[in-house]
Amino acid sequence: MNSGTHAGSPAEAADADLVDGYVPDDEVLATARARSADLGCGPLSAGAGATLRFLATTLRAKAVVEVGTGAGVSGLCLLRGMVDDGILTSIDIEPEYHRAARAAFREAGYPPGRTRLIMGRALDVLPRLTPGGYDLVFVDSAPVEYPSCYEKAVALLRPGGILAFHNVSGTRVTDPSRRDPDTLALREVARAFREDERLVPALLPVGGGLLVAAIA
Repeated sequence: MNSGTHAGSPAEAADADLVDGYVPDDEVLATARARSADLGCGPLSAGAGATLRFLATTLRAKAVVEVGTGAGVSGLCLLRGMVDDGILTSIDIEPEYHRAARAAFREAGYPPGRTRLIMGRALDVLPRLTPGGYDLVFVDSAPVEYPSCYEKAVALLRPGGILAFHNVSGTRVTDPSRRDPDTLALREVARAFREDERLVPALLPVGGGLLVAAIA
């Protein structure tokens, strides 16, 4: 008999609370998170943010690309893990999000030269970036664009670099009854990660599911 917890069980919810509360937000992150709520853009969970910071620190990341600026929550987490002279390139189509993120980065004490915010669609911007020039690429945008972002993002990473896609929930991906465009796109990118011989993948149970892979 399987003694594991079921999805949505009280034990599972308690585990999620523990993960998100383990590294709590400071005042700057809490303010950025509040701006996210005001703008209606769902921010990264604290647990997922701590994971991004961990990955950037492990890589000693100097060059990072973020697709989906939001109000700067994920950008702050990435910057905190990067080396002191590292540069974060963040792409979004919403000018309001860029303004909010700039405020968050300024409040955290990062000089303008540490960030490069690019207005535009990721699928248009990513091909213009330097192939093999980045340590980490984080994608948190419209799920329907994930499969198209995937190949472009892989091309940007150096050997040993890490690719991370947010909100790739295991339940959502594996439920065969779900056939909406977003779910089909998530399922496609999850399969691509697993089958790509260039990648060493894992699906981490933080936030809405953090799908990660290292370039072998």
